[in-house]
Amino acid sequence: MHIKNLGACVITAAAVVLVTACSPAVVPPAAKPSDLKPSSASTPAVPLAQILSGRRSCSEMVSGNLRLDNVYITRAEQISNDTNVQSLPVYCLIQGRVNPRAGVDGKTYAISFEMRLPMAWNGRFLHQVNGGNDGAVVPAVGGGNATGNISAISRGFAVLSSDSGHNGNDPVNQPLGLVAGNVFGLDPQARADYGYAANPIMADLGKTLIAAYYGSGPAYSYMLGCSNGGRHSMVTASRFPELYDGIVAGNPGFNLPKAAVQHAWDVQNLITVNPDLRKAFSPDDMKLVGNKVAEVCDASDGLADGVVGDVKGCQSKFKLSSLQCTGDKNATCLSEAQVKALDRMMAGPKNSKGEQLYSDWPYDASLGLGNWRSWKLESTVPPWEFYPIIATLGGGSLPYIFTTPPTQVPGKVADLVGYLSKFNFDSDAVKISAKDATFKESAMEFMTPPDADNPSLAKFKAAKRKLIVYHGASDPVFSVNDSINWYEKLNKNNGGDATDFTRLFVIPGMTHCNGGAATDQFDALSTIQNWVEAGRAPDRVIATVNPANPDLPATWSKARTRPLCVWPKIAKYTGGEKGDKEIAASFTCE
Repeated sequence: MHIKNLGACVITAAAVVLVTACSPAVVPPAAKPSDLKPSSASTPAVPLAQILSGRRSCSEMVSGNLRLDNVYITRAEQISNDTNVQSLPVYCLIQGRVNPRAGVDGKTYAISFEMRLPMAWNGRFLHQVNGGNDGAVVPAVGGGNATGNISAISRGFAVLSSDSGHNGNDPVNQPLGLVAGNVFGLDPQARADYGYAANPIMADLGKTLIAAYYGSGPAYSYMLGCSNGGRHSMVTASRFPELYDGIVAGNPGFNLPKAAVQHAWDVQNLITVNPDLRKAFSPDDMKLVGNKVAEVCDASDGLADGVVGDVKGCQSKFKLSSLQCTGDKNATCLSEAQVKALDRMMAGPKNSKGEQLYSDWPYDASLGLGNWRSWKLESTVPPWEFYPIIATLGGGSLPYIFTTPPTQVPGKVADLVGYLSKFNFDSDAVKISAKDATFKESAMEFMTPPDADNPSLAKFKAAKRKLIVYHGASDPVFSVNDSINWYEKLNKNNGGDATDFTRLFVIPGMTHCNGGAATDQFDALSTIQNWVEAGRAPDRVIATVNPANPDLPATWSKARTRPLCVWPKIAKYTGGEKGDKEIAASFTCE
């Protein structure tokens, strides 16, 4: 197997696999061996017998035995008492690197990865794609709020995670300060690996390691991620539809370079209110906004319960100007400068011709809550001088990764804020689509799905794959309107209805991937499994609150449940049999 060649050799199931563990959270009954048939995502490229014979022990999963070109296993160890993340089953931990090389910037690169292969395997593979700028191998457990907090490995999935081709913690880069995790953008191959190129390599490798360890490849393969991981998921559905049977994309930044332009737009508007953007809006100022949205729009879904279910309908009803002070600024109103700045931020960035450079944003009841403030206004991180993520970790992405040629901005907070505050929406914004002799792919080419502006997913649909997209209505990082517009175009390009292979769930009140005043805990992994393996297309997904969420209103039950509905339907209160306002059974998707 030549890992360096994309899709060169996928080692997969040559025989029916034995299922020894299934999660009780999965709605269909635990699969029997006869139920698991190799999917077309698992078509062997070469006879399996040429690669392996029978199941290996974990200690045998070393480079010499696997005979894989450009793959270097650095650790192969059976783990039986892992409680670092949560209590996990016995598994074989494989760690290593793929395609080590020297970059054009003189630094060393490789795709580092880890795979966790549970002893009690359920015959399935999950590629866990990660957030931010990647750059770290996040523990491969497949957990979080979108798995109902029941990890994939605990259900029996073999799970793979990678750093997408660069080490954000490389000691060589640490003197560069806050841009240390962005400077891989000086190498074009590292950009491509981060954008899309590492994913098929990891898919091939994951299926190969599964086959080598268990003696047969996966019957079903899945990908799941949120934020940048959601972007990875959407890019993979478009570019590599053959790789996975089912894909989950959460709060996807599929137009990430455009969203990075929004960071500059936000900074420039916030400093019109206060030169110290952290002080542009106090927490109480943002509570005024969220509370007013709820006051105007909460009951439109049939119940005043702290949730704006009809986010789209709310936009014509809510006017930020209703909060503007008629005199001096006080605790009950916003200044004229605040109203102007926030309205411009929510309208999205434009150039001097008035052309839209990224999506607009909806007003929702959780604006200012959850991670909204940390992203937009003020973090809690002392080394960042409490500046928000858009001006610190996010601020370095625009000059180093998403514009061509890259701009080598120093890594202090003042430098990054200065760069964003002077970003030109005419001459600089076009650089996200630029390329040159060294950087032969623009950021919009390597970061986004090729058909992002006019999606059809024709090959994905023809291969009978399934895609679930979910997005929080109060996301401060990637606008839910961008996902809604994408989905509505996808429907239009598929005869008005793409729900036979793709479904979008908008989550009222949820901020970036979780948080906010929302029912933000749900099991998307079981949902995509049921759709792929049992043909049960999801009309609604039941979500719960996180009892530990500090943003939950005191009036909410800690056991509140709500249905998440397929867009454009919303959860409307009907009372049901019991009329209980805290249970999903009292709501229908209409």
